[in-house]
Amino acid sequence: MCTVPLEVKVTMVMFLSVHSTVFHTNRQKNDRAHGLVEGDLYIGALFSIHDQPSGSTGLEGASIQCGDIREQYGIQRAEVALQTIEKINRNKNILPNITLGISIRDSCWYAPVALKQSLKFIPGLDPQSTRTTIGVIGPGSSANTIQVQNLLQLFNVPQIGYSATSKDLSDKTRFGYFFRVVPSDYYQARVLVDLILQAGWNYVSVVNTEGNYGASGMKAFLSMLSDAGICTAAELSVPQHVNIQTNPVFNTTVWELQSHKNARVIVCFCEGRTVRGLLTAIKVNKMDGLFHIIGSDGWADRADVIQGLEETATGGVSIKIHSSEVSNFDKKYFKLQPKNSISNPWLEEFWQWRFNCSLKSNNTAERVCSGKERLQSGYTEDYKLGFVVKAIYTLAHSLHNMQVDLCGNSTAGFCNKMKPFDGKLYKEYLKNIKFNYKNELVLFDANGDPPGHYDIMNFQQVGNNSMEYVAVGTWNNGTLNLHSPVQFHPLSTKHANVFESVCSKECGVGEFKHFQDGAECCWTCVLCREEQYLYNETACKSCHRGWWPNINKTGCDRIPIESLEWDNPESIFVIILAICGIIITIITTSVFIKYNHTPVVKSSSRELSYTILVGISLCFMSTFTLIQKPSHITCVFSRILPGTSIAFIYAALSTKTNRIARILAVKKMITYKPLFMTSTAQVIIATSLIGVEILAIVSSIVLVPPVPMLYYPSVTRVNLVCHTDWSGMIIPFGFDLFLMIVCTYYAVMTRNVPENFNEAKFIGFSCYTTCVIWLSYLPIWFGSDIKVIATCICLSLSAYVTLALQFFPKLYIILLQPHKNDRSFFTTSKEVRCHIGRGTGASKAQMVDNNRRKADPEPMTNSIRSGDGVVGPTVTRSETINSSLSSKTESHRSKKSEEHEETAMGLAPCRHGVQNMGSAVLSVHSLSESGSTQNGHLPNGRLRGWAVDKDKDGHSQTEEFRVFCVNCDTRVKVYPETDLRYFKKSLLPSRLSILEENSFSGNNDIKNIVISIDCKNQPNKGW
Repeated sequence: MCTVPLEVKVTMVMFLSVHSTVFHTNRQKNDRAHGLVEGDLYIGALFSIHDQPSGSTGLEGASIQCGDIREQYGIQRAEVALQTIEKINRNKNILPNITLGISIRDSCWYAPVALKQSLKFIPGLDPQSTRTTIGVIGPGSSANTIQVQNLLQLFNVPQIGYSATSKDLSDKTRFGYFFRVVPSDYYQARVLVDLILQAGWNYVSVVNTEGNYGASGMKAFLSMLSDAGICTAAELSVPQHVNIQTNPVFNTTVWELQSHKNARVIVCFCEGRTVRGLLTAIKVNKMDGLFHIIGSDGWADRADVIQGLEETATGGVSIKIHSSEVSNFDKKYFKLQPKNSISNPWLEEFWQWRFNCSLKSNNTAERVCSGKERLQSGYTEDYKLGFVVKAIYTLAHSLHNMQVDLCGNSTAGFCNKMKPFDGKLYKEYLKNIKFNYKNELVLFDANGDPPGHYDIMNFQQVGNNSMEYVAVGTWNNGTLNLHSPVQFHPLSTKHANVFESVCSKECGVGEFKHFQDGAECCWTCVLCREEQYLYNETACKSCHRGWWPNINKTGCDRIPIESLEWDNPESIFVIILAICGIIITIITTSVFIKYNHTPVVKSSSRELSYTILVGISLCFMSTFTLIQKPSHITCVFSRILPGTSIAFIYAALSTKTNRIARILAVKKMITYKPLFMTSTAQVIIATSLIGVEILAIVSSIVLVPPVPMLYYPSVTRVNLVCHTDWSGMIIPFGFDLFLMIVCTYYAVMTRNVPENFNEAKFIGFSCYTTCVIWLSYLPIWFGSDIKVIATCICLSLSAYVTLALQFFPKLYIILLQPHKNDRSFFTTSKEVRCHIGRGTGASKAQMVDNNRRKADPEPMTNSIRSGDGVVGPTVTRSETINSSLSSKTESHRSKKSEEHEETAMGLAPCRHGVQNMGSAVLSVHSLSESGSTQNGHLPNGRLRGWAVDKDKDGHSQTEEFRVFCVNCDTRVKVYPETDLRYFKKSLLPSRLSILEENSFSGNNDIKNIVISIDCKNQPNKGW
């Protein structure tokens, strides 16, 4: 701090003196009175012996009258200062050979008075004074202390605060000569915040006394509130010097506080007078119990604050700076008498005020003091007496250290090296002071402040009618410890069941705070969505896929991974379905193997039937692969088996229906043997189709590897499945669908096969039903999470349908009607389709050599004999054409039996299923005895034929055919099922002969006969 020239100092002092208020009291003697103890060096002391002036804050004329005398803030502090000086002077270990004096002056808790009294402590201003003041303690209030410090530091006079706690005084750039033995309001603000947090409140109202103490404390407190997330409903200030009884400021204040109904806690960073004003207004407006007041050390445990307001103040909490008791002060204080007090000039005035009596008898009505009055009555010790003692000892110990360093000998007394007294040097010793007092270490930090140590006081009802301050906790250097519960006002529960001071209640489980208008303490609670957890108090966050919020919504837990279990009801169902299917398939296969060479099995294309049975078995076995827990192996098989099994079935069925369609092509009669009609060829075709399906499956496996993966059907479930996307589904099953479509097409094309040959119809029914099943399955696959079960059911149903429609009819014949297991029951039709065409030269020679038979002399009807019945209209015998079959040459019969089975000629399709193992030639005798041609037309009649059956030792069989002409020309097509009205053409010459006859079929049950007719001497070329 820079040194101020003396001239400037004197000018400033003169300015202050001129503008200082002339101080008068009602007693001229005490107007200039001050307490004094003589010594070598002096300590100045400013105590509020009297209360502050009443009335306005400004000057009233030329004088201001101080208030009533004060016991705790004034008389007790003056007496403890006198006692402390006496103890120091008696102590040989502190300042030996130096007598320490003290000059006590009244500050009246008012800055102008404090400033004028401070002038007495400035060395050199009074030429008549020879006293050297080493430092000043006081005054009590922070506002007055700042005013005094601004004056004293100009003259390098150190100042020790025993009660001033303003945070501003910690600023050493402004107040370089100020130290204090009480903690800063910074710590007090911290205590208030910790109390609020401890109680769980977050919404309070704040009131402060105008002036440095309240303003600086409020500033520190509000800053800490914001950092702690505590909001303020109202921030109000109350003037210092107002009349509690007449000024409406307190009533206005409490009504403003009452408007914030949720803020029931009032934090008052106030002087004691302000606290009393608030309590008075609360009582007057009948708001007892509505508020819970927490006061700063301006309230502490002062009796004068709550006097007459005890019921209203009940439950209030205040902060008291921790101070050790002053030993033996009470004993000496209680012995005080007005007559034996020399150093305290205010004791007589105090005595008269305290006991409401007069020490001098006069004619007034005032009672004369009896001399028996005792100070013990109604006594309350000022809790700051210990700080007064600490302040005096701090100055004494610092002076002692300075004297030892300068004089070299503690017994040297006030040596010349200390003259004149250097306040600037003395300040350095104060900064580094450290000593013990009552087991407490006294020292200053860089700001001249001691550590914070507070007691938490609660004004409680003790016993039935007694009320007093009770220490319920402490706050020591940052740690709050409440060792007793805080008692609230008895009427606090009248306003709410539970006392709380919050703008908004805490949100429930899984709710976050939505703050309103930027207020950190006022919010609405919003529930997190089902899949979210509470990320922080202001936001929710969705759990990652496969995770789900825990019960408290504080985090996410992994969802248990599900997979199909064997004991699940749906798994049991499909397993039973598959096992039953496998058993039936095994039985069917066993029956077919046992009756492998019977007509029923042979007529059903044995090789393809076994292929279908393999596919059916794979369909059923796919179920066990699909419901297994997904792994690399099971996933591969679950991709292979379903598609392959369907391919086995429909590759065989497509091959079979294709062959039937080619054999029974009605509109395009084939006169040559079709290709790929043998059993070997059919197996090769079916195998090739299956190979295409396998290739498709392999391709899908390469494109989409079948590995286990997690599937999320919903946000709450996780399934372990095999990885399959649409391509893995479409590629293999697409070809299966193609086979189904092809098979269905051929089934439709062959739906009108002859009555006895109905296998194509059953194939058609299988295709139709399977298509319906799989069309129903597709939406399930793409739109649900039961894909595996649906696939198992579809595969099993497809297998059951094929098994029932393709094999059950055959099993019925084999097992229940074995007499039908004969070739005659597998004829293509009861009427044979014949193709008649013009012969060639070579054929004619052969025709002449053929055996001939005369027309049957028996009368015949124009009908076809089938079984035991006769069908169709009748004709006369003369309209009959006889035919006969004879066997071909021996060389034809020597062909291999397999080829014969595929190309056998004759009338094998006849009613009895006779199969001619060789080629046969049909010769026709055109007319009977009376059947001559008439007008060149062929009469309606019957063609009688017979076939040679090697299996029946050459016995022949005769079959009758209806023969008529359709669109006749030189090549005649004969259709037995065509109506007889087409016989409108001219008759052939007297003779019909077989030119050429061929039979072809991959299925021995289907025979076509081609008859060539010699049309020589044809009278009518039109047919």
